[in-house]
Amino acid sequence: MAHSGSWRPKLILASGSPRRLALLEQIGLKPDALLPADLDETPLKGEKGRPHAVRLAREKALAAAAVAARTSELEKSFVLAADTVVWAVGRILPKPDLVDQAAQCLRLLSGRSHRVYTAIALVTPENKLRQKLVETRIRFKRLSKDDIESYLASGEWRGKAGGYAIQGLAGAFAQKIVGSYSSVVGLPLNETMTLLGGEGFPVHFNWLNAA
Repeated sequence: MAHSGSWRPKLILASGSPRRLALLEQIGLKPDALLPADLDETPLKGEKGRPHAVRLAREKALAAAAVAARTSELEKSFVLAADTVVWAVGRILPKPDLVDQAAQCLRLLSGRSHRVYTAIALVTPENKLRQKLVETRIRFKRLSKDDIESYLASGEWRGKAGGYAIQGLAGAFAQKIVGSYSSVVGLPLNETMTLLGGEGFPVHFNWLNAA
């Protein structure tokens, strides 16, 4: 699908996350609209981390695409969604709102390796659905009582998968990261570019027009 240099199709980010927006903008992709989907993110009975991330990313993308299709200026857009899941000791860790939940997450992660799955889903203007899953392995140092109490006091954990934000203070807890750092923050940049570019979105549009 060739486009002239002065025009590009619209891009919608199906997320209200400032981190995902900042990551997209880092690679020169500025969404035309943000359409966060308000979904029940409770895991299904017996659902493991990978399928949970894939399902939620798909549901977010489809929900936002349905809203866009009813909006004249947003129909025929590319709709991008993502979901990040922390999988540790055989379970999906919550995105805690309560300090006790966050404390439990940090105690589980302390001195152990865990996996972070970020799934991305793209609905094209032709209504095709494309998905990718990225897995990153992280090892945390053994966290002292002071580490945990100070981190909880920061409030940075609130609403974050697994009760921590790798791009913030918790970066000091990670001894080893194998895989995509941007995926742990919330959006795997290499895979996002590849997915959009593969479906004909002009991913370098703002690079070429930056001068």
